[in-house]
Amino acid sequence: MLRPALICLFLMLTPSLANAWWNEEWGFKKKITLDLQKLKQESINPPESAFGLIRLHTGNFLSFLELSDKGKDIRLLAGDEKTPLKFYIEKFDATNEMAFIWVKLPKEVLVAPEPSIWLYFGNPEAVDGQDTVGSQDPNQVLSYQFNGKTVKDATANANNPNQSTNTYSEGGLIADAAVFQGTQVVRIPPLPSLVMSSTTGWTIGTWLKTDQQTTDAVAFQRTGTDSGTIALTIKSQALVIESTDASGANQVFTGQGTITPGAWHHVALTATADNLTLYLNGKVAGTFPIKTGEYNGEITLGADLTGGRGFVGMLDQFSIYKVARDANSIMFDVSMQGSSSALFTYGDDETPDSEEGGESYFMSTLNSVTIDGWVIIGILGVMFIISWIVMVVKAIVVSRIHKENMKFEEAFSKLGADDIATLDSAATGDVSQQQEEPHMFSLASDHATFSGSSLYRIYHVGVQEMNKRLKTKNASMPIHQQTLSSGAMAAVKASMDAVVVRELQKLNSQMVLLTIAISGGPFLGLLGTVVGVMITFAAIAVSGEVNVNSIAPGIAAALTATVAGLAVAIPALFGYNYLGSRIKVVSADMQVFVDEFIAKLAEQHT
Repeated sequence: MLRPALICLFLMLTPSLANAWWNEEWGFKKKITLDLQKLKQESINPPESAFGLIRLHTGNFLSFLELSDKGKDIRLLAGDEKTPLKFYIEKFDATNEMAFIWVKLPKEVLVAPEPSIWLYFGNPEAVDGQDTVGSQDPNQVLSYQFNGKTVKDATANANNPNQSTNTYSEGGLIADAAVFQGTQVVRIPPLPSLVMSSTTGWTIGTWLKTDQQTTDAVAFQRTGTDSGTIALTIKSQALVIESTDASGANQVFTGQGTITPGAWHHVALTATADNLTLYLNGKVAGTFPIKTGEYNGEITLGADLTGGRGFVGMLDQFSIYKVARDANSIMFDVSMQGSSSALFTYGDDETPDSEEGGESYFMSTLNSVTIDGWVIIGILGVMFIISWIVMVVKAIVVSRIHKENMKFEEAFSKLGADDIATLDSAATGDVSQQQEEPHMFSLASDHATFSGSSLYRIYHVGVQEMNKRLKTKNASMPIHQQTLSSGAMAAVKASMDAVVVRELQKLNSQMVLLTIAISGGPFLGLLGTVVGVMITFAAIAVSGEVNVNSIAPGIAAALTATVAGLAVAIPALFGYNYLGSRIKVVSADMQVFVDEFIAKLAEQHT
């Protein structure tokens, strides 16, 4: 009985141990998972060891403000959250919110059931944790990433060029790239660590992009003391290997596939004792039986040894290995680094408080909203509050007016045409004062009784206008015996119609705010969505990572603005239609009352 209990206790504790926080001084972490399904689809096996490229941008990382200066607080750990991994940052741009981080993936990570790493950050006191040299492959003797103002070897060999006339562009496949315009060249002197021998094998690899149709250009060339030269060229958009032995005999091998202008292509060339193998975008473009010797002379990039046959385009991530790499490793690098098939998927940012319960999809989406999106949502929030205030207040006012009008109509309906002459006496209780009191003013004698009724205000003006004309016409004749001309009746009606217009203006006041919310809300939301999508795609274009996991958070956050716009417009639309119908009822009541009032006056005074 004790053993099952201990097993159950262990299983209960295992999740908490697996999710243990690595270091409490770091406030955030993010899980990054290697997509095994993607590898399977591309027929790639996890290599013994490899390098992962972490691309952080607004589409998958929204905590740049939490990072310390130049990402010094970044730490990378294996899936167990205990084993530190070596890494270095190729480029960190806090302004444009993007970072490119290379991490060394040992075999233990790659062969795990769920290959993953953890990115920890959020410690302003942390020192820089990068290890550029230690992060390199021991078999890699040269690595140019063309990130900066000078060409510099990232390996411990320090195989730097003695001449580099190329320029730089931020539009590289990975961060910056070297730009060649036909006359630029990078020259690397013959250094001992750069010896390329077919006995041990060797590999060169790079990403390149041509700007135009290329007739004949040299991307790479190397000389050897006893082996002549070898060059990787582009002729009529095809990859061509040119080899010259010590006797001057030339051999030319054309690879399969086409270099499309304007697109990035990965090119690799491996050598063994018996053949050369050319790779284009990770796939074998040709295997050529040729015995190569030892190349230990000068290396040129972007032109031949004389500076001619210049290359027009960009180079990025140029590397030389002292072994012949296998096809699986090359394909893994292409899939990891390429913009169309990134192998990493990115989880949400986590804090120590968020470990026990997961973050809802809704909150995760809100956390992905960019600053411009929050500006739009803030404006929509103000519109939402204003529209609801208008609807609530207007509904109360219209309902009260309608209720007061019904009470007034009930009182007015009890006054028949024959009773109009006695309204004043009924109001005063003194028949002798019939001729002195304002005619038809019995209902208006108590203003507070119908103060909220728009019909009362119309009635009040009508009575005032009528009494003004009756008193001035013949003061000696009783009011109820006096007659009015059609012009006087029309003048009274015009005064009452003017009050109707003013009452309608008051009823319709502020309704324009609802129409603005109805028509402007969705458009503002659409603006926020379009801007958010633009920013997401721009960040992805610059970072070079294109997959659903990198796009989805940014798109979902961008669509939040549209949801906010609809949340403003839909209630405002319903409220506007409801209030409009109620105002129409009140308007009709006022028009009918004017006609009834004038009809009763005309019946007695014409």
